[in-house]
Amino acid sequence: MSAGINFDETAPPYVEAETLDTKDKRKEPDNSDLSHGTVQKIEVHKDMLVYSDNYNSVSCGSELPQIPTAQIGIKTFQYLENEKCLTVSASLGTRNRACTGEKKFVCSDCGKCVRTKGELTVHERIHTGEKPFACSECKKCFRTKGALTVHERSHTVEKPFACSECGRCFRTKGELTTHKTIHTGEKPFACSECEKCFRTKGKLTVHERIHTEEKLFACSECQKCFAKKSDLTLHERIHTGEKLFTCSECEKCFITKGALTVHERIHTGEMPFACSECGKCFRMKVQLTLHERIHTGEKPFACSECGKCFRMKVRLTLHERIHTGEKPFTCSECGKCFRTKGDLTLHERIHTGEKPFACSECEKCFRTKSELTKHKRIHTGEKPFACSECGKCFRTKGELTLHETYHTGEKPFACPECGKCFRIKSALTVHERIHKGEKSFACSECGKCFRIKGELTVHERTHTGEKPFACSECEKCFRTKGDLTLHERIHTGEKPFACSECEKCFRTKGDLTLHERIHTGEKPFSCSECEKCFRAKNELTLHERIHTGEKPFTCSECGKYFRTKSNCNTHERIHTGNKPFACSEGGKCFQEKDATYSNTSIESHGHKSILMS
Repeated sequence: MSAGINFDETAPPYVEAETLDTKDKRKEPDNSDLSHGTVQKIEVHKDMLVYSDNYNSVSCGSELPQIPTAQIGIKTFQYLENEKCLTVSASLGTRNRACTGEKKFVCSDCGKCVRTKGELTVHERIHTGEKPFACSECKKCFRTKGALTVHERSHTVEKPFACSECGRCFRTKGELTTHKTIHTGEKPFACSECEKCFRTKGKLTVHERIHTEEKLFACSECQKCFAKKSDLTLHERIHTGEKLFTCSECEKCFITKGALTVHERIHTGEMPFACSECGKCFRMKVQLTLHERIHTGEKPFACSECGKCFRMKVRLTLHERIHTGEKPFTCSECGKCFRTKGDLTLHERIHTGEKPFACSECEKCFRTKSELTKHKRIHTGEKPFACSECGKCFRTKGELTLHETYHTGEKPFACPECGKCFRIKSALTVHERIHKGEKSFACSECGKCFRIKGELTVHERTHTGEKPFACSECEKCFRTKGDLTLHERIHTGEKPFACSECEKCFRTKGDLTLHERIHTGEKPFSCSECEKCFRAKNELTLHERIHTGEKPFTCSECGKYFRTKSNCNTHERIHTGNKPFACSEGGKCFQEKDATYSNTSIESHGHKSILMS
């Protein structure tokens, strides 16, 4: 069919260019626009590689150029003129197309162009789903032989590609190439939007989806979409409950290998990420990144509503629910909704009674770790939060914040009814119950109701007789901590509240307020019967008993009734013979200090009194 010239057997073969099948040569193409061409069978020396542009695999009806140092054989064939000149050499033609960027083979499904028929065949398997290469170990199938070869190394643990820098080994040459950029710092793939650089094209592609907001991978269960296939795979394990990675120490299972690696550091104590500022170490890189923002003050996540900034994205997300009112977590017991899963978990412990955090000192249990931490400071005496104004220290940050409002005078919580302001939200909540008349806390003994739980607790001690707060000086006991604090000032002589008019000092804020009304003449409490006014509420209460005739205090000896407790106590001394007031001069004792009864009063005696214990 063709005339040829004998090849020089001493010339080293480089390329054998022949891609047209003999059957293809016998076929007449459908297109009648045919011409004739010639095919070269070329063998050249290796040093001719750099001049590959000089080689023409096909000459369309023209003379072949003379090529030195090569022997040529000629074959005649037909070709389609509208497809230009056919490339016959598989290896040399592909190399030429790589140089020119030419992609001649088009996918009929998606229109994608590739350089070789082999690449097109592999690409078409994406559309057909064909995976002809199966692993003999696990039967997993692959589209290409190369992918199967790489996969089989996972069974054999073969990693033939070693890094010359650190010695780490990899299954594929591509993985090694990517790894080497860690040592070189090379990031050749730059984002056209933000100019951020990446080591691999794949990472750049995923990153670009942030700008385009493209999420190609959708969950078949919940339709949630993801930018990466790997993210979808991990997400799907939430639905399937699949946890492939098990801790060898405690057998806890995890969805990802990374989560297992981080968990194992709990057992090993490894904290490989150290802060360059303070030396504090962390198990995860992300924890270090967040920590470093404490030093830098960086808060990159800003609320679009109020402009408040946060160090973490999750904190911003939670904050935004304040504006939107979103509370996606609902209690299955009472239906109450919460902004965070953590808040719901804590709330559910109210129903279950669970208190998983126990104090090692007194074994008292708490619902939260933070409550236990605060409680432990009672035992240790630790007060890590100091006021910058007066130096007073507190066990919790909240107590310090509240204390600081005394210095600043700030009262950010205002009552919408009367405009009265409060330092803390809980105080406003209690105050609002005055307007509503709400008293939610009832005593089980006498049915009396109270606005706050603390008032009920104190009240119940009148029934039980409990007085848990003892004075360290005289061992006198009190029902409330506040009563004990006031009592202790008797021993210490402390009177921290001074009048701005006369500088007289008082043990309590209430005493100072009453005293200041002497200067101002204010008498805010008015009798509804006779309109007489009083400086203090208790004075009005005593006065109203004159109109009502109420005498709630009874002598246990003779049954006589009195309007005030003090009058009843004075009367009872007649029966007991108790005379607690002694004259400092003559030592004579009396039943009362004032001149209510002239024959029993020390004031009628005319000398200074001493209170007898």
